[in-house]
Order: sequence, then structure tokens, then C-alpha cells
Amino acid sequence: MGTEVPSDSAGQATWIGEAIARLCDSAHNSLGMPQAEPVFAAPLVGFAAGDDPLFEEFKKHVGPSHWTPREAFALAFPELATSSANLTVITWILPHTRQTKRDNRRQTSLPAERWVRAKFAGEQFNIALREHLVAALEKAGVAAVAPTRLPQWSMAEVTSNWSERHIAYAAGLGTFGLCDGLITPLGKAMRCGSVVARLSAQATPRPYSDHHAYCEFFSEKRCDACIGRCPVGAISERGHDKVKCHAYLEQIRHEFIEPQFGFSTDACGLCQTKVPCESHLPGRSRRQ
Repeated sequence: MGTEVPSDSAGQATWIGEAIARLCDSAHNSLGMPQAEPVFAAPLVGFAAGDDPLFEEFKKHVGPSHWTPREAFALAFPELATSSANLTVITWILPHTRQTKRDNRRQTSLPAERWVRAKFAGEQFNIALREHLVAALEKAGVAAVAPTRLPQWSMAEVTSNWSERHIAYAAGLGTFGLCDGLITPLGKAMRCGSVVARLSAQATPRPYSDHHAYCEFFSEKRCDACIGRCPVGAISERGHDKVKCHAYLEQIRHEFIEPQFGFSTDACGLCQTKVPCESHLPGRSRRQ
């Protein structure tokens, strides 16, 4: 990969994809178990235009404090006068491995060890990936910021001021399910990340207009598998009870994860596994 970002949009997408893939192929992508294995499988990368109207709509649907790309960029670079049209949001999907998903499928109340470690080590890797991409872009002369690494970023009980699932939705990488998880071409058992950069890469086509398009509960009224997977009944036909879900995550953090593993994270993921959308868009390919 060259040190300069190409001027054409296709070249920019390739350059950025290679920068992300390079770290995913490195030793940084580690589950942290005695047997060496990656925390994530190969990623999926997408792009959204900084002036996409959806980012303003998120202020209504996510919350009024949710940043637009320009607002996030301005927090990092207040001295740079940049319009939304000159920004691109880079986002990626990091799917869990077959082993991690297999182990969590077997669980009924508590997450499997691999899943817990994938949440903890996986977010550490995701942080490193955000910082790696920002550094690579800045080395090439492109100003960039990872919004979730800004000191002003905050995560409340049920929302944040930069939701990376919503960012991935804007970039055409997935739609939301009954449990609020993002259903992507690589499935719902995944993590996502994002960076805002001052370049004008071509946006990924968004092949849907309905934010529930890939969920068969909404599109075909024939799937409610995630309801039965939730150990505390936080998912119903009315949707996802975020408060009940958060309370359970905090309970198992303190009562199970911290004493069992010696670190703290909020992991469960039962509704992301043993469901038709675990590893692909439902009804479109064989489960991995």
C-alpha cells in the first residue's frame, strides 16, 4: 500500500480497505486465549457521504445530541473550516469467528467464555483499528478522527452521541432487527467501528430504505427467534427493552464476568447467536 491516498474514489476505497485489512491480518487481532486465534474474521468496509441527510435524521431517531460527521470532525479540528460535503465516514463490520459463535449458540443464560473474551479483547482491537486508520490517513496528509475516541464522546444507558451501528446503517452495511442489533451481510454477531476523514470517497450504495428491511420479523412476520434467546425477557414483539437489557448486562458483569475472568465488560450476545441472522442476511446463504 502506498503512503499517499489516491485522488480517485475507487482508489481511496481500496487504499482504506487495505489499511483496515492489514491490521486485521496482524497479531493485534487476538482473542487472548492460550490457543492463538483471532478475535474477528475478515471485515466488511463501507463509506457514507458526510452530507448524507440521514445524519441529520439521527438527531430525531437516536437523540438530539447525536453528532453529524461535521460536528464530530469540528471537535477534533476546530481550526479547519470543513463542509459536510468534504467529509467521508468510513465504517467497518468485524464479524465474530465461527468458534465464538458456535460456543455462544450453546448458551441459554450466560455468555460463553469466547464471547466474553471477544467482547473485551475485541473492543481493545477495535480501538486499535480506529487509531491505526486515523494515523495512516494523517500520515498520508488526510485529517481524520475516530468520534468514539474523542473526550466528548459519551455512552449513556441506552444511547450515545455517536452510534456506530447507525453509522454502519447509513453506509449501507445493515439494518436493525427486533432486538436492535444490526443485521449485516456478515450477520448480526459482530462489532462495528468508524472514522470520519476529510476526503470525498464514493459512498457505498444503500440497498434499502426501511431500517428494518433485513429483519424477517418486520419484513415477513415469520421470525421471532431472538425473543426466546433473551434470558431476561428484554425482547418482545414490541421490541427491545434497553433498560432491562442494560440492567442484566451490569448484573452479569459484576456477578459473573469480573469474578470469573478478572476483567470487566458487558457481554451477553445470546440474541445475536442461534438466530437466522447470526452469520448472514436471513434466508440468503448457509450459516457459517
